[in-house]
Amino acid sequence: MYNYGKISPLAFGLSLGIIWAVSVIVLSLLALYFSYGLGMVEFFTSVYFGYELTLLGIAMGALWSFADGFIGGLLIAWVYNLCLRKHSH
Repeated sequence: MYNYGKISPLAFGLSLGIIWAVSVIVLSLLALYFSYGLGMVEFFTSVYFGYELTLLGIAMGALWSFADGFIGGLLIAWVYNLCLRKHSH
């Protein structure tokens, strides 16, 4: 009845990784220059090793958040494809 397509885990992981890294960079710059989102900065500091409100720290946060988003996207696509396969049988 429904015809759902599979999701490429690599493409989905890269997409989520890029979007999450850019989001962390933008929020970090807003916090650095306008003191906006400082609560999220505290969270990022506790989650991403080496992250702080310096240009080097933001770059470290971007790398960690890319890895975080990539792995999360990979797992989401893999589970989706697994559920799709189970549903179609």
